[in-house]
Amino acid sequence: MNRALLIPLFATSLASPTAFADTDSNADNWSGSAELGFVSTSGNSDTNNINGRLDLTQESIQWRTNYSLSSLYSSSDSDTTAEKYSGSVQSNYKFNTEEFWYVRGTYENDRFSGYRSKSTGSTGYGNRFWQASDGSYLEASAGVGYRDFAIDRDSASGESDRGTFVRLAGTYEKHFTKTSLFRQELTSEISTSGGNTVNESVSSLQANLIDNLAMKLAYRVKYTSDVPANTETTDTETTASVLYSF
Repeated sequence: MNRALLIPLFATSLASPTAFADTDSNADNWSGSAELGFVSTSGNSDTNNINGRLDLTQESIQWRTNYSLSSLYSSSDSDTTAEKYSGSVQSNYKFNTEEFWYVRGTYENDRFSGYRSKSTGSTGYGNRFWQASDGSYLEASAGVGYRDFAIDRDSASGESDRGTFVRLAGTYEKHFTKTSLFRQELTSEISTSGGNTVNESVSSLQANLIDNLAMKLAYRVKYTSDVPANTETTDTETTASVLYSF
């Protein structure tokens, strides 16, 4: 098995609520959303852009587990210009309504990043400092982890980036009305073994169109301090998609 897969798989096994004794007698509550965006142009330039995402949340009295899968594909005049697939799972053991301990695993395959794959596993403490009755909240966490950023086979820039890091993260979600919300996520993974520092910001605005159907706009900025040759340190994504919540 690809060693890069071992980190998120191990973290996922730890993150699963069934990996621990849980005395909850109540059935888990599931919720989620699926989104899809597509833009196609033809004429002087033929372009296609497709982005998709699936988010699931499993919640019980003691646990909250988030699963996420996403993909992005773009082409211009028959040449692929972007192709990325990623997944993550994070399970929070809730000490009370505010404090929790998390275990998290991620995996990413980005054809144009200069890396063959990226995988991380981390664990740490979090606190939901503020939560309103409408669902708005402010949450932050801090932890430690291990990552394996495997250099692309075609790159001669050196060895892969493997080692430990400190992870800092924050999420702010504000419900303007019952049918619209703003969400801001900030993440920083700071290497403690001489590797990369990775900072990421994701801003999104969501407004319901009808019933469970909504329009979502998102802007993502990701900075990697030391990247393989012929790749940029900063990546940005702007996406527009239709989202269905269930």
